[in-house]
Amino acid sequence: MVASRSRSSNSLVVPQSAYALEQLKFEVAQELGIQLPKDGYYGNLLTREAGSIGGQITRRLVQMAEQQLAGGKTYR
Repeated sequence: MVASRSRSSNSLVVPQSAYALEQLKFEVAQELGIQLPKDGYYGNLLTREAGSIGGQITRRLVQMAEQQLAGGKTYR
């Protein structure tokens, strides 16, 4: 079996969002003080770091969706 660069079977519902998600990943990593490699190879990234980035991205996406559903109102 040949290892591919990305084994993920996930596909974006809106393919045009790929750039925005990539930017969000780098923004979150920077806020958390995690240096992401520019070459795209994340094999040296600690699991804890990757989880922190993914968790924060998920929180933000959920918050954005909640705000959209609420008509832009925030209830915090």
